[in-house]
Amino acid sequence: MKVPILFESVEGQTRKIAEFVAQEVRKAGHDVSLFDASDNLAPFVFEDAQKVILAAPVHERRHPASFEVYLGAHRRELAARQTLLLSVSLHSAFPDSVGDAQDYVTEMKMRTKFHPSDTLLVAGAVRSSSYDFYASQIIRHVVLRGHEIDPALAEHEFTDWAALASKIAGFLGSDSTLGAPA
Repeated sequence: MKVPILFESVEGQTRKIAEFVAQEVRKAGHDVSLFDASDNLAPFVFEDAQKVILAAPVHERRHPASFEVYLGAHRRELAARQTLLLSVSLHSAFPDSVGDAQDYVTEMKMRTKFHPSDTLLVAGAVRSSSYDFYASQIIRHVVLRGHEIDPALAEHEFTDWAALASKIAGFLGSDSTLGAPA
């Protein structure tokens, strides 16, 4: 089975997640291809794809505009396939803010009119070295509010790799109408 992965990354964590997912898809015996939504010269190919994995980070309450534009423009092609959206945000890392992370997906669905078959909220990472003063203050006082993590002191990865691998395995094995994994 061919499984394309469309992703966009801002600070690098979503790219790392997309590459990990690609490895998991290969380990399951499927063909995989990665497409960066921010690269307008790399056309996304739906041909022969039964399942599509989508991954994007959340910054300032939304996924990247180019990613959302792509989903909206290709919602019919995507709707014809099983899709898994990996929405990457720091809010997914904490029980008290996971509702915010879900809201970002709901708002994206409203903007794009695209509804993925399945969604996984994936905890992102703090990348202190890539933040300017304003971004570091937003991370500290809005995103990490009340949590014992100082983004100025160190980088911190919250992604649960085992949970992600489990979700990918389930997604690849789901829907008996598509047959057994190739």
